[in-house]
Parts: sequence; C-alpha cells; structure tokens
Amino acid sequence: QVQLVESGGGFVQAGGSLRLSCAASGRTFSSNAMGWFRQAPGKEREFVTAISGDRTNYADSVKGRFTISRDNAKKMVYLHMNSLKPEGRAVYYCAATTGSLHLAVVGYYPYWGKGAQVSVSS
Repeated sequence: QVQLVESGGGFVQAGGSLRLSCAASGRTFSSNAMGWFRQAPGKEREFVTAISGDRTNYADSVKGRFTISRDNAKKMVYLHMNSLKPEGRAVYYCAATTGSLHLAVVGYYPYWGKGAQVSVSS
C-alpha cells in the first residue's frame, strides 16, 4: 500500500514559481514510478509530468517550465513550477504506480494523494 500527501500549494501571480512536494509511504518507493497530474475546474484530470528511474516526461504545455525530481532516501517527489500561467490554476495530484509504461495515463496509477490547490492570478 502506498499513501501520498501533497503540500506546497498556494497562490502566485502569473510568471511566478511554486514548488509542490509529495510525501510517500511504502517500502518500495524507489521502484515506483511517480507522476503529477492536475485538474482544473470543470475539466478532466490531465497529465503534467512523471519520473521512472532516471527517465522523465512532461506534457507539452509545461515543458521547459516545470521540473519533476525525487529523493528516494526521503521518499519525496517534487514538482518545481516556474513561469506559471493563469491556465495552471488547478488542483495538483501526486500519483504512484509500480509499472513503468503509460505514465501519462490517469488510469495507470492506483495510488493518489488528495491534491494541492494552486491558484495563479493574471
């Protein structure tokens, strides 16, 4: 079983930066692929980024602005968000899976946190 808790959400002006953190429990954390997703009001949950081993991938909308990283010793995953845009306003979710494929697919992740709200003003 894996439990995930996000933190670090908040309010920021467009162009600003935030860092989200995800604290994970579970013995096999280092072997899990980890992802960040977001859900804006009235929209479906969408892929932001994922990390599996040394591989990372990003949604086109965040490439060059967001960075995912992890600290296996601390069982933490981070999402560094720079140059935030108003369309980045959403609840951001941390997710975990034991697989390493289809990491951009919501249904591929059995474990989810409760989310962290990010608000971006224009």
